[in-house]
Amino acid sequence: MNLYAEIATLVAEGRPFVLATVIESAGSTPQKPGSKMVVLEDGSLRGTVGGGAIEFQIIEAARALLRSPERTRTLETHLTHELGMCCGGRMKVFLEKQEAPARLTLYGAGHVSQEVAALAHRVGFRVTVVDARAAWASHERFPGCEVRVEDPADHARACQPDGHDFFCITTHDHPLDQAVLEALLPKPGAYLGVIGSERKAARFRMRLEAAGFSAEALARVRSPMGVPIGGLTPQEIAVSIVAELIQVRRGA
Repeated sequence: MNLYAEIATLVAEGRPFVLATVIESAGSTPQKPGSKMVVLEDGSLRGTVGGGAIEFQIIEAARALLRSPERTRTLETHLTHELGMCCGGRMKVFLEKQEAPARLTLYGAGHVSQEVAALAHRVGFRVTVVDARAAWASHERFPGCEVRVEDPADHARACQPDGHDFFCITTHDHPLDQAVLEALLPKPGAYLGVIGSERKAARFRMRLEAAGFSAEALARVRSPMGVPIGGLTPQEIAVSIVAELIQVRRGA
């Protein structure tokens, strides 16, 4: 097995993992410095750092790291004193987390979306663009992004996000914006934003309240979305929106 090829595949698939590397050893140990192992969220492995109790300990530490805000940890263990292994040596292992890229779905393929997609892609988001208009939703306009030519409201109703998904609603039609928003509001997500003015946002809130959405659900909606920098052009508006996406992603 080529471990580096496996790592490249996991990165391309957007799957989070921890790379465990033996960085120091003394005495009798099952693996020596430079040995590597990849640990996935479910505990499955690529490679090995020796098996037995020491490997189990590393797997558990790696899975805990995936659940924590930390990016790295160092684990130092005496195999006999701490794990009861017969080897009698000591190992130090460096754990490094590779997080899955945040997923951003842009509903609407207009000029602002085009600029948001390009900038978000450059700062590490995995971008999907959804628009029923094939002339707008094309790979030529959105290089490096997944492009879905389908009705945004239908896509929003069918999608199954988790708490790490980001959504920006920027369609060409206000009723379509609202239909997408109503479909996404009951679903989990890290960010849910709608482009538009304060007046549009107030009208949407009023309609959503009338439709029975709770104050807690409405508090999730960022509209107007973006950091208030006074942007006017699609490029400037994109900067303000992506700045807010980064702010949420980094927990700032």
